[in-house]
Amino acid sequence: MSFPSIQLIKPLVFIACLGPFAYLLYATLLDPEMLGANPVEYLLRRTGDWSLRFILIVLSVRPLRQITGKAVLLKYRRMMGLFAFFYVTTHFSIYAFLDLQLDWSHIGEDIAERPFITIGFLAWLLLIPLAATSTRAMMRRLGKRWKSLHKLVYLIAILAVSHYIWLIKKDLREPLIYAAILIVLFLLRTPYVQRKLA
Repeated sequence: MSFPSIQLIKPLVFIACLGPFAYLLYATLLDPEMLGANPVEYLLRRTGDWSLRFILIVLSVRPLRQITGKAVLLKYRRMMGLFAFFYVTTHFSIYAFLDLQLDWSHIGEDIAERPFITIGFLAWLLLIPLAATSTRAMMRRLGKRWKSLHKLVYLIAILAVSHYIWLIKKDLREPLIYAAILIVLFLLRTPYVQRKLA
């Protein structure tokens, strides 16, 4: 069975990726009761969830391509990476604008003194050069250095999962599920598994 045309599927994937943001925007502007008793906390949690999900999706593209033999999946990886950056930036913006009202001294104290915020902020900073160099022109300009730079996504994923685990005080089931998925994705990149997939 042939894979659907990328010209047909890509806009649909784009719309699907915007779906969670559209839902949160709708709830915020038109039906705040959907956000519960603490709207800012709800928005932070949901955008954080989708940030982590998109980071893991980016890491899953290569193994899925090897398992399915569908090289076309690689054509969606850049979009997934940019959406990861979009949701992480939205997550940080909600924290800075809505939670702390752009109190930069407070934000600076949080980043310096609260470890889970420190590593979350570092993950966002590391995503910036990846988003900025995601174009084909930058790939050509950087050459082999582009691949080396974009390997930062592995560190970013570790930081993102650690940020979530450190944030949760009691029920760790959900963050540990993300941690388990990340471990599996790393194992799929080991030489032994790579030889089997090849």
